[in-house]
Amino acid sequence: MPVADLINTLFIIVILASLALFLVLFLKSRQMRPEFKKDQDASKYTIPSLVEHIKESLDAITRANLLELGLNEVEYKKQANKRLVLKKALKNCMHGSIEDKQFVKAFIYDILSAYIPRDRLGSAIPFDNPFLLSVKEKFFILLHEYKKRYGQDALAVLIESNGLDREKKLSDDDSSCYIITAREIEELYERESPVLSHEDKLEIITQAVYEKYKGLGVIDEIRDMNIDGVSGGVSGVTDADFYGPSSGWPSREPAQKVPRSYESIWIFFRGKTIKLDFLSFESEKELRRVCQNIYRYNRGGQLSEATGYRVNEMKDGSRVLVVRPPFSESWAFFVRKFHIRDVTLEGLITDKGAELPVSLIKYLVKGCMITAITGQQGSGKTTLLMAMVRHIYPTLTLRVQEMAFELHLRKLYPERNILTFRETENISGQEGLDIQKKTDGSVNILGEVATDPVAAWMVQMAQVASLFTLFTHHAKTTRDLVYSLRNSLLKCEMFNNEKIAEQQVVSVLDFDIHLARDFRGKRYIERITEIIELPAQKPYPQAFREAKTMAQKQTDFMETTAEFYARMTDRPSFETRNIIEFQDGEYRIVNPISREKVRRMLQAMSQEDGEAFSGFLEKNRGLVG
Repeated sequence: MPVADLINTLFIIVILASLALFLVLFLKSRQMRPEFKKDQDASKYTIPSLVEHIKESLDAITRANLLELGLNEVEYKKQANKRLVLKKALKNCMHGSIEDKQFVKAFIYDILSAYIPRDRLGSAIPFDNPFLLSVKEKFFILLHEYKKRYGQDALAVLIESNGLDREKKLSDDDSSCYIITAREIEELYERESPVLSHEDKLEIITQAVYEKYKGLGVIDEIRDMNIDGVSGGVSGVTDADFYGPSSGWPSREPAQKVPRSYESIWIFFRGKTIKLDFLSFESEKELRRVCQNIYRYNRGGQLSEATGYRVNEMKDGSRVLVVRPPFSESWAFFVRKFHIRDVTLEGLITDKGAELPVSLIKYLVKGCMITAITGQQGSGKTTLLMAMVRHIYPTLTLRVQEMAFELHLRKLYPERNILTFRETENISGQEGLDIQKKTDGSVNILGEVATDPVAAWMVQMAQVASLFTLFTHHAKTTRDLVYSLRNSLLKCEMFNNEKIAEQQVVSVLDFDIHLARDFRGKRYIERITEIIELPAQKPYPQAFREAKTMAQKQTDFMETTAEFYARMTDRPSFETRNIIEFQDGEYRIVNPISREKVRRMLQAMSQEDGEAFSGFLEKNRGLVG
């Protein structure tokens, strides 16, 4: 190689080595700068990083070999019991157990308190800069502040005190709807400007970490509040390419975002279904995780493509329904909560003239009347049934049949003789009702007559197996109730004649309490209706038996046949009579109770209640026929 080429090669090597050395020194000096360290530290304290840290820490606690710690016998048992309680809490905290949730959150709080420096809390949630806070973070900060003052009523007070549950129009073209928007939360946060202590910030971060680690996502705190229910995955499109030139649907403007199914969160509050437009599960994966976990309390079964839905209860008594594709178009869940405090007729019925329906319902129960509670979903049927049980004589034993445990009557009346059965995969409602006949029950209560076999058994049970029966049904009118039960008897092939089946239904039904809920969410008793079985008609004409000639026999027999068909087609077997109606915001008497029902009620009551009932009728003469 020529000397000139060798010198050039060496010169290039020296230049490259100098550049490499300069780059190494530059990077080292950058790492020593405070702002670089600050950025590196900040990434350690974001919510996703904290979730990973909590996972590792709790895994280490629950999997550690206690024998290697050199503990004495007392300390060993103490640590073993503590770890056992933690494992149990981690398993149940997402299933509606408030105690287990608080226990797990206390562990997380202690770990985060020791892990996050005081000046790094803003790396997880920018508390001190409202412009960087998301609407979701502002909402949960507000909810935390209200929860400190109002406990589990925090969400209810937050909504009602700020008028968030009023009807709104999103645009001039839209009709009114119930929705809580991001702008409303932004304005409320700016108006209240909450001041948070170090402990407050750490508690909010703890909740944010918990809901992604073991909780139910963004609905975790909402589910625990005293509301009527919460649901998710029930609106929005399931396909990102739903709108477009190849879909057959009109294209949307580029700036107009198409809501997805996982961005759908709704609450049921005071009879209103309200959309939380500012909350989202952020991904389909997160919605699916919540759906797969929320129903699993007490071995809720496997949710699969073959079994596309599951109905179960949660630890606190809430009812949960989960559905998934291909049974439904998207993953979705419905949590329905039933409050068991202040469940009294006086607390539920508060409109003008409320003493009329309240007193009459009490006497219907004490008078052992077979009563149906009807109405649409969310009208308060289950809650009213819970309140009515209070007025059943304590000497009577109660047997309850439900699809899922909802009434929880033993929590309300722990001193009463009550046993509840529910449907399972292997035991149908029909079998459950059959078993009830062998349990010395005096009063049968059906949480919901929803299937034909249960309806048929309810009619049969009301005839022979119990003193009286209370049940709920979704019928719109009393006639629809009778016809629905009649059709159930026919479908179950207990009868093959409509008229006879109808007579069997009418013979057991006494009263129908129909509940209603208007579009503003107001719940009330629309009417209390008596079902009156019409008296048996005179015997069919028998003159053809006495006829002397064949021609006369044929003529008389045709008259008998005509009478038979007239009775089967034209003549009703029952009539309905509204006793009390809700008119112009007030309960009013519209018709009297039949004397036969009054006689039967007085016969079933104690002497004291009979005298009180007679006084009630005397005071309200419109109720006396």
